[in-house]
Amino acid sequence: MDRKELEAKIIELVAMSYNKDASELSVDTKIKEELGGASLLMVGLVSEIENELDVLIQLQVAAACATIGELVDKVEEQM
Repeated sequence: MDRKELEAKIIELVAMSYNKDASELSVDTKIKEELGGASLLMVGLVSEIENELDVLIQLQVAAACATIGELVDKVEEQM
């Protein structure tokens, strides 16, 4: 999976977890400011990432990401 495919997949998972339209999201979307960043939603997102992409990412690592792009970086490091 290349970077663009990974970005698209994570944006899709973020949209699903946060009940947003994927077309409104980008790698520059700020997770806490623009999506609300509720911790329960982040738990769900991390679980989806782990299931869909077969990677382990710690919740505190994911929660520390300011943008979707940073989250993509962290997931990419684990692949």
